[in-house]
Amino acid sequence: MKIWAHRGCSQMYPENTLLSFEKAAALSGLEGIELDIQLTKDGEMVVIHDERVDRTTDGCGFVRNFTLEEIKKLSIYAGGNETQKIPTIEEVLDLLDDRLRAGMKLNIELKNSSYPYPGMEEKIVELVHKRGFEKVVVYSTFYAKSLEKLKGLDPEAELGMLDGKVSDCLYKLQGGCGAKVMHPYWQGIDLPAEELREYTVRAWFSGHLYPEKPTGTKLDLHALEVKGITDVFLNEPERYL
Repeated sequence: MKIWAHRGCSQMYPENTLLSFEKAAALSGLEGIELDIQLTKDGEMVVIHDERVDRTTDGCGFVRNFTLEEIKKLSIYAGGNETQKIPTIEEVLDLLDDRLRAGMKLNIELKNSSYPYPGMEEKIVELVHKRGFEKVVVYSTFYAKSLEKLKGLDPEAELGMLDGKVSDCLYKLQGGCGAKVMHPYWQGIDLPAEELREYTVRAWFSGHLYPEKPTGTKLDLHALEVKGITDVFLNEPERYL
């Protein structure tokens, strides 16, 4: 089973921050790190999951209504008197540069299923190629048309189809969106393992995010593997490595 850090080490540290990515990058045996990108009002790529800033920062409103300068003024609670800022994707690439060049992967989820963010595909593909990370980056999204667009921009790109059920992922793969990899919800494995053997199946979890307290429970990775899951995106990868 291959382990990915979901939004970094997001159980112990604030999600999608340089701090959570730094902690994840220090883990030995990690397959990769997953993060989410959106565009600011002035077209800058920032790393944040929700379409609104309300849950993770001290601000409120839609990401797309903030300029980069404005969104950088928001603070993310990181315990005690410590805070973090919403990073740009370039800041994350700077932080992870050595690990990515050593072969660690980066899953970039385009958060464009609720709002399409015109031009985001072009921006991220151009940046990834400029930095020379095209061999270690995986692009994923719930929006199949976006994957189709990414495929046109970079025919060699690895694309992951996100959905709730693995059957829906497979249906969209077969529909020609360009993806070869499925990213279903872990409880949405509704096909027998025999039908999944030819595919990489990276399952995502909801789980507890900082500053929620850990439950102390632990997943049975072998049971997930038997179902056909090959990779898992976990909020606390450090517990499994």
